[in-house]
Amino acid sequence: MIIFLEIVVFILAVLVIASVVLQSSKSSGLSGSIAGGAEVLFGGKRKGIDDILAKATKLIAVLFAIAVILLERSINH
Repeated sequence: MIIFLEIVVFILAVLVIASVVLQSSKSSGLSGSIAGGAEVLFGGKRKGIDDILAKATKLIAVLFAIAVILLERSINH
């Protein structure tokens, strides 16, 4: 059981990292102020993808927390 939970925690950790890295930055910075006007005029293509990634990140983070708590309880008992 412990090995299974360790594998699940590892996979969920990789998924959380990947979903965060794939999201576009919320801070515009210098490049956002230069290219940001074009996104407003022509529409941001990544808006839908970012919404999906944000929801997926929240779900995966909750599953990760649950898996870590279960792993901790199974190790201590």
